[in-house]
Amino acid sequence: MTGALASQGTVLLAHGSRDERWREPIEAVAARVLQDDPAAHVVCAYMELATPDLPSAAAGLIADGATAIRVVPLFLGMGKHAREDLPLQLDNLRTTWPQVDFTLARIVGEEPELVELLARIAVKS
Repeated sequence: MTGALASQGTVLLAHGSRDERWREPIEAVAARVLQDDPAAHVVCAYMELATPDLPSAAAGLIADGATAIRVVPLFLGMGKHAREDLPLQLDNLRTTWPQVDFTLARIVGEEPELVELLARIAVKS
């Protein structure tokens, strides 16, 4: 991502894996966001086993001018990362960049739209 950035950035945060193929659906979400809104400033980040991590992704958005960053956890359930690790990372980001407004979205697995979609996928033939 280069050039001037509107004030809002979005980080799509996933668990991570050593297998490069694992990243493909996460990156497909980012590509779809950009397809729907070419002016969006969205990056992927990973909790472990892949790069960039959340602080690096945030730093990149901030370097490009972001003054607000929304972190969207692409987790299906409320596990340890979402419940414990992510709030600590957000606290650290807020300490490192107090001038940036960091917000944390609900994990996607708690969104009714995703639950409905997964149910439809589960029963389709």
